[in-house]
Amino acid sequence: MNPHLTIGDIVRGDSEVFPPYLYEAYQSTRRRAPLLPLIKVPLTISELTGPGPAISAITPEDADLTRNAGTGGEALGQRIIVMGRVLDERNTPIPNTLLEIWQANASGRYLHKRDQWPGPLDPNFLGMGRCLTDAQGVYRFLTIRPGAYPWKNHPNAWRPAHIHFSVFGPALLSRLVTQMYFPDDPLQRHDPIMQSVPTAAARERLIAIYSHEVTEPEWALGYRWDIVVRGPYATPFEPAEVPS
Repeated sequence: MNPHLTIGDIVRGDSEVFPPYLYEAYQSTRRRAPLLPLIKVPLTISELTGPGPAISAITPEDADLTRNAGTGGEALGQRIIVMGRVLDERNTPIPNTLLEIWQANASGRYLHKRDQWPGPLDPNFLGMGRCLTDAQGVYRFLTIRPGAYPWKNHPNAWRPAHIHFSVFGPALLSRLVTQMYFPDDPLQRHDPIMQSVPTAAARERLIAIYSHEVTEPEWALGYRWDIVVRGPYATPFEPAEVPS
């Protein structure tokens, strides 16, 4: 696993990049945000170095969400290829890094018992996948474009289409979580989760770019989205869970 991917620079965060713990329009933060000033607790060597996520069992099939449900069928929806690089603050690629993604299906439904809105489930879609970055820090997923879904945060609340990304460093505590959005989605300006990112420039770093070079003829549309793990141009990450 990569020793350069750490959470140390992310936890405190840059106020122009990372969402605050409390953002009133995003109602869940009212329950999760700390009520007292945070106390920085130094991490131990064992917390910083291991145990990291297991990578030996990862196969190429794990990165194909259109067919990894084990049913023999193919997921419904518009096929898309999402690829990019994982980079540090010096624009240096980070190789051999574990990425996990999870998302709703084409109708905006998660395969989860708590998701009970009447969007149809797809028996051929699990909504999760994983891969490792290569020597150049490149990752690639084949999936379907997720649908929007209601989430009851406020009246007529709909989440824009998005894919959740989890990036792992050398230990479990160096996990970074974020969301990738799609260009030209009118729901983004109504979404308090995306709008909790403080600046327009930082929000733009959450939006993938359509790529005609990644697009495969008569097969799948292509999108590029790089993840920068720290520094002034870092990808905005979600705050670590803290007690209230």
